[in-house]
Amino acid sequence: MRVGIIGCGLIGTRRAKVALDSGDEVIVVADLAEDRAAAVAAATGSRWTASWREVVSRDDLDVVVVSTSNDLLAEASIAALDSGKHVLCEKPLGRNAAEAAAIVRAAETAGRLLKVGFNHRHHPAIAAARELVGQGSIGDVFAIRALYGHGGRAGYEREWRADPARSGGGELLDQGVHIVDLTRWFIGEIDQAQGYVGTFHWPIQPVEDNAFALLRASSGGIVSFHTSWTQWKNAFRFEVLGTTGYLRIDGLGGSYGTEQLTVAKRNEDSSPPIETTTSFEGPDQSWQSEWQEFSTAIKQHRQPLGNGNDGLAAARILDAIYESARSGTAVEVPHT
Repeated sequence: MRVGIIGCGLIGTRRAKVALDSGDEVIVVADLAEDRAAAVAAATGSRWTASWREVVSRDDLDVVVVSTSNDLLAEASIAALDSGKHVLCEKPLGRNAAEAAAIVRAAETAGRLLKVGFNHRHHPAIAAARELVGQGSIGDVFAIRALYGHGGRAGYEREWRADPARSGGGELLDQGVHIVDLTRWFIGEIDQAQGYVGTFHWPIQPVEDNAFALLRASSGGIVSFHTSWTQWKNAFRFEVLGTTGYLRIDGLGGSYGTEQLTVAKRNEDSSPPIETTTSFEGPDQSWQSEWQEFSTAIKQHRQPLGNGNDGLAAARILDAIYESARSGTAVEVPHT
């Protein structure tokens, strides 16, 4: 595929490398910081520009990756779709559900594929756990508990994520969106949300550095999660409770610790079950796996895993959590 990259920060740089390593051709990259754009162009043998509009206006691209700050995700993605390109838009697919819905409509009108950057679906422990759930290995899923967080970094309050006009929200929108997406993938649609957000350490008000949520699924199942920028030692845990067993994913590799999947089946006498834990060592390959799945979806003319509708559904849940935090009441999550 012929690829254009909009945004050459950490994620855009990674996307460019993955595309190149996958045998695709990076044609052009763009970033307002010309030194970053030039560096990625040099590494990929591509052209660079400071104008994202120049990227979407080209007629020699098949795919555009939009990896900008949240305030530009919708505008750039819609322009790319309108110009006939398939789009991989990084999470959270806009600052709110209205922006996410506009991107989805643009993809439908253009007849192009829209993929959201939900690479967590492609972590091996998470993917294996989802397969087990699909096989009925732990019975009916009735609850999920999750924790996801890191400790920020010096100067965090000066980054774009601390600017509500650019970010649209804090930690709930940043890392919480991954938990929300995984929740839907494992337990199904969410009907109601109760949420609390707070700013306890970083001077970034009104953006939150911690968020807590309680969700009710259409199936009647319940989800609880905490996502944090004050988790001083990075942590990821995702627990799935079923009627005949449970699954637990710990770590994501790197600073989050070795990725592990623990599986246990309920004993008929309710005695403590034997847990079986599998460790997934080595570097994070989720980005490569996600790109390959997207590429295959384009070739097969089918929706990719983690598509625009998944991103929109997650955005609606996040909006409901924020509204609940403001109102102090549970909020219904719209499905249309």
